[in-house]
Amino acid sequence: MFRLLYVLLLTLLVAFGQRCTLTPSGGDDGPQFLAAAASCDTVVIPVGEEFNIATRMNMTGLTNTHINLEGTIRFQPDISYWTGNAFFFDFQDSITFWLLGGENIVLSGSGTLDGAGQAWYDAFASNSSLLRPIILTVYQAKNALVEDIHMVNSPMWFNLVYESNNVTYSNINITAVSTSKNTIANTDGWDIYRSDTVVIRDSTILNGDDCVSFKPNTTNVLVSNLSCNGSHGVSVGSLGQYAGIFDIVENITATDISMSNAENGARIKAWAGSDVGSGIVKNITFANFEVSNVDNPIVIDQCYETSSSQCSEFPSNTFIEDVWFNDVFGTSSGATVASLECSPDDRCSNINVNDLNLKAGKGTAKYECQNIVLSGNSVDLFPDCTET
Repeated sequence: MFRLLYVLLLTLLVAFGQRCTLTPSGGDDGPQFLAAAASCDTVVIPVGEEFNIATRMNMTGLTNTHINLEGTIRFQPDISYWTGNAFFFDFQDSITFWLLGGENIVLSGSGTLDGAGQAWYDAFASNSSLLRPIILTVYQAKNALVEDIHMVNSPMWFNLVYESNNVTYSNINITAVSTSKNTIANTDGWDIYRSDTVVIRDSTILNGDDCVSFKPNTTNVLVSNLSCNGSHGVSVGSLGQYAGIFDIVENITATDISMSNAENGARIKAWAGSDVGSGIVKNITFANFEVSNVDNPIVIDQCYETSSSQCSEFPSNTFIEDVWFNDVFGTSSGATVASLECSPDDRCSNINVNDLNLKAGKGTAKYECQNIVLSGNSVDLFPDCTET
């Protein structure tokens, strides 16, 4: 109830004041869009119009601003420009077209953000080091609402929440599809980093990587009522990637999720090896997950992107505790329906599995585990999990 009142108040707060309706220029519409956001309380991108963005947009420091996106914003696929001029973050060498930040911001209107990703998908196929932009980064924002938006063909992640607080996404439709032989890659729906109190709800995602990923220092997040197709799962992590850095992911709930044709369902992933960081994953709940044709419906992987020999010699320094997998049901693509692979020396604790009803797509259902003692009422499904 409090969250609904907050969203209503935020919408009303930015609904009054100077209203500016933009007209496509026929060239780069980025400068006029930036100028309008700086001076107008409401900026309207009219229905039926397409606005071409050919230069990066820094819309940080806004206050009480409503961007009413009824038409289309399309980011010009000028690869040479964006690779040299998009906003850069050290974290995982990410870049972005658009920084949106400040206090009391609404982006809504049933319009479309188009990343024009096909040129990027084709270029990345022959250059795996190519940095590709994120469509929208909510950056250093407080009280932000993004709702009723279509997002198509991002070159990289669709959404990054970076150093922000109290951000809500509602009724977002995400689609990434390649029209050539080159596949899409790294098209996460949402990545959350160094942010607190985030809600993602009532949305549909068709992509080629994580549906939602909780990156380092993400706390107090609710993800609910998502339909994810073709993804890598709803994922905590990956964590512990960078030496000398301590990562925290805490108080996460992902509930009422439909996951189909995916690599993973509910997942936690952390790095191991000789030159990695450390961290804590605590109080994580995955509940009411329906899976269909999913390779690994339930996953804990403390050897992420690490060889088995390195993982054995240098276990993960990211500790995982107080985790619940509740009411996960449906069918995997193969025999494995759950894989809980922890590092030795009690790096996983209080892992609970309850009310699982998972069937193998092929063969007999396998529940795999390593270095873990389970709690919950499905312990008997994991006969080897008492060994640590």
